[in-house]
Amino acid sequence: MADIGFTPFAAALLDPHRALPPGLAGAAGRRFAVYRNNVTVGLVKALETRFPAVAGLVGAAFFRALALDFARRHPPASPLLMDFGDGMPDFIAAHPAAAELTYLADIARIEVARTRAYHAADLPRLGPEAFAAVPPEKLGAVRIRLHPAVFILRSTHPAATILAMARGDAAPAPIADWTAEAVLIDRPGLDALVRPLPPGTAAVLAGLAAGATLGAAAATALDEVPGLDLPAALAELIGSRLAAAIHLSPGEVS
Repeated sequence: MADIGFTPFAAALLDPHRALPPGLAGAAGRRFAVYRNNVTVGLVKALETRFPAVAGLVGAAFFRALALDFARRHPPASPLLMDFGDGMPDFIAAHPAAAELTYLADIARIEVARTRAYHAADLPRLGPEAFAAVPPEKLGAVRIRLHPAVFILRSTHPAATILAMARGDAAPAPIADWTAEAVLIDRPGLDALVRPLPPGTAAVLAGLAAGATLGAAAATALDEVPGLDLPAALAELIGSRLAAAIHLSPGEVS
């Protein structure tokens, strides 16, 4: 494992193959080895807690080996562990042991988003009255800032179906229609929720999340999903109160 600015103590703490830090020998060295093991076990358990669906899909032994490798290569940068594992999806996508599980990184991305949604700022959400205040002729030019707890994940795999089976929300079964699926991650109440989204709705919301105007997001979504149901997408946006602000140039309606 390459050093990334760690002290000898921290580097040895995360790599059992390293020599003991200077000054530790005898009983102190044995205590350090116990502490090193406890730290490693704690980091792996933190990842198991954050990625239960991934762990369920690959099995406990496989996941623990993957999590241990991740923890040693990408140790926490903060004493707050709620962000530990943000890099796990990309790590999984590039890991040789998971090369055949091409869907696994997207399941991890959903679980990362779920944690972020849970800890997101609790800002007010806009209702229908906020959208009704926008002049109809200017609706296409507005930029809509989604609530910080709202995330859209569009997968090239049937991620929603796989996730439902991994979480026990659906009975395990072969997936006959291996097509792209999208999910909405949100925290409308006390807990973060994950639910499927129609492709067109997901495309519109993803465009808004990327900063496009409503008109541009709808046009791009129509190119990607020819059967786009724009009224349904707007109904999701407005009815589920996914927006935190509406920006209208000049000025702002919110």
